Amino acid sequence: MIREITKSEFESFWPTFSSVIQAQETYAFDPNMTLEEAFVLWYEIPLQAYAFIENDVVLGTYYIKPNALGPSRHICNCGYMVSGAARGKGIARQMCEHSQQKALELGFNAMQFNSVVSTNEIAVRLWQKLGFTIIGTIPKAYQHAQLGFVDSYIMYKWLRT
Repeated sequence: MIREITKSEFESFWPTFSSVIQAQETYAFDPNMTLEEAFVLWYEIPLQAYAFIENDVVLGTYYIKPNALGPSRHICNCGYMVSGAARGKGIARQMCEHSQQKALELGFNAMQFNSVVSTNEIAVRLWQKLGFTIIGTIPKAYQHAQLGFVDSYIMYKWLRT
């Protein structure tokens, strides 16, 4: 089930969130971010944040927010995170599909991912399967903990038919 996340649910997901950002392989977040800083970034700043919950356990979460303001406010941005134990079970796909529906309900016409780390091949392939296109490459935009500087992609999808 996907529903708006509560603070206590976010706190229960914190060990996963913290391990993901500390790995420095997919998110350009400070690896030393505190729980409170993460909550503000993931829950308070965006328009909405959701959790994928199964058997009262948060297996994944995503946020949705405007990518820009003014004349570009029709494009949203989302971020997704899935626990290691739940990867490969279609949770990211379900959250992305859910987020696209929510984006339309919120009045957005398009979705853009500003920095998909090129070495995160599973995510890149999934987003492409879901209709996102790589519209740009930012050379050496991400300092991967294991690989050094790697490219990041800007990915985009028009949501209206």
